[in-house]
Amino acid sequence: MPEPNYNHVISEIKTMNLSDQLRLLEEMAKIIRRQTNKPRSILELKGKGKDIWKDVNVKSYIDEERSSWNG
Repeated sequence: MPEPNYNHVISEIKTMNLSDQLRLLEEMAKIIRRQTNKPRSILELKGKGKDIWKDVNVKSYIDEERSSWNG
């Protein structure tokens, strides 16, 4: 059996129903995640840049940003 190429695989995927396409997408994501060196998490960003915001008055900052939306 010949090795499938990219275009052939894509054409096969297009014939699948949406449910199977989504299952395939989930499975491909799992395979790719396993191949990465280290799984990453958004939680790794927790606390990054907190020193930038330590002296900022949140209410004033938000009010200033909102007032800039209207010109």
